Amino acid sequence: MDFNCIAPTIVFQEVPNEISLCFSITGCKIGCKGCHSTELWNENYGMSLSKENYLHWLKKYKGLISCVVFFGGEWQANALIEKLLLAKNLGLKTCLYSGEKHIDINISQHLDFLKTGAWHAELGGLESPTTNQIFRDMKTGEKLNHLFIKDSINYNSLQGADNVAA
Repeated sequence: MDFNCIAPTIVFQEVPNEISLCFSITGCKIGCKGCHSTELWNENYGMSLSKENYLHWLKKYKGLISCVVFFGGEWQANALIEKLLLAKNLGLKTCLYSGEKHIDINISQHLDFLKTGAWHAELGGLESPTTNQIFRDMKTGEKLNHLFIKDSINYNSLQGADNVAA
């Protein structure tokens, strides 16, 4: 049960309050207009994410990460579920970023966090109050979009305050 992915990266902002190892799975069928990762549309792009390869990555970052994030992969449910269970067994939280509106219960039951909703440039991403995307804590059902919206701070006035204090 394998699928392809690009080399995983450590990410800090995709799951608030977690240090995550992110796997971008190739073969996305949604093809959102304005997608910043069109290389993920080609299912043959990247490297095979076999069970052994995946466990290698998880062990490499053991003690440094708290969560595993998948950008896509829901189109290969069995392969994704296998990877989610392996992460859970190692004590890691799990998250899926999907452009779909709804995710199969067979997948979502193994998630701690889930982002749903296709990218629409005019609505913005999770940091936008007008987004169609939803980031949810799957254990509580709570919508966590507010954690992505930055407080509006006037940085020019802060710089001025620093200059006055100096």
